[in-house]
Amino acid sequence: MDDNQNLRLPDPALPVLLKGQKALVTGANSGIGKAVAIALGRSGADVIVNYVAGDDAAQDVVNTIIAGGSKAMAIKADVSDETQVQNMFKEMIQNFGTIDILVNNAGLQRDAPFAQMTLAQWNTVIGINLTGQFLCAREAVREFTRRGINRAVSVSAGKIICMSSVHEVIPWATHANYAASKGGIMLMMKSLAQEVAPIGIRVNSICPGAIRTPINSAAWSTPDAYASLLSHIPYKRIGEPEDIGRVAVLLASDLTDYMTGASVFVDGGMTLYPEFSTGG
Repeated sequence: MDDNQNLRLPDPALPVLLKGQKALVTGANSGIGKAVAIALGRSGADVIVNYVAGDDAAQDVVNTIIAGGSKAMAIKADVSDETQVQNMFKEMIQNFGTIDILVNNAGLQRDAPFAQMTLAQWNTVIGINLTGQFLCAREAVREFTRRGINRAVSVSAGKIICMSSVHEVIPWATHANYAASKGGIMLMMKSLAQEVAPIGIRVNSICPGAIRTPINSAAWSTPDAYASLLSHIPYKRIGEPEDIGRVAVLLASDLTDYMTGASVFVDGGMTLYPEFSTGG
């Protein structure tokens, strides 16, 4: 199913809002992370493409960013591993000089009914989705604090964008580990934003809902599945990874300088309780 072809899909040119800035996007060789990395590059940022598997896919993203006029390189690292995260930041700073933007995107699912969920499934999701964001954000905050504000680049000392989900507020049966990780991201993001705002660091989250990526293609693989999915989306189209990329550019830019501690829902209205649209 691909009814999106007949719907209102935007394709605006991205303004150059991030010239001179250095960005790191985790989990950036596919899906949302790929779209975010490319969007930041098109908006002028030099980009580190983090990935944990898929060398060729990561290099393709790097090549796309370079072809658009920005610098890029791929760094392989497991974000749930403290040593690998610290080494990734060291390599980025050695090559790019600093970091201005962190997009904490890496994430995965290991779904199971609660009574059948294994500890390994729980720990894997929490480790990548939540602990990975903590480890990367901690390293970014350390560098932002060391460097301070460079007003020739940005009016803030640094920007962190946490990739959350509509499931930071919507419960999800048989996905308890995933929903718990996203709820945890929400309060980690807000707590961090509260702590670092006085030193000029901004922290926000993007909360996607129903975005078309290979991992969730089953959600629209049949007419019935597609219709069921659209019944939860008032805007009546499935989101594209590029929808998230454009919002990431905006949150990374100085246009949103007075915005911190916010969860930005990019979901076509999924969190508007569409079942009550006719009065309940």
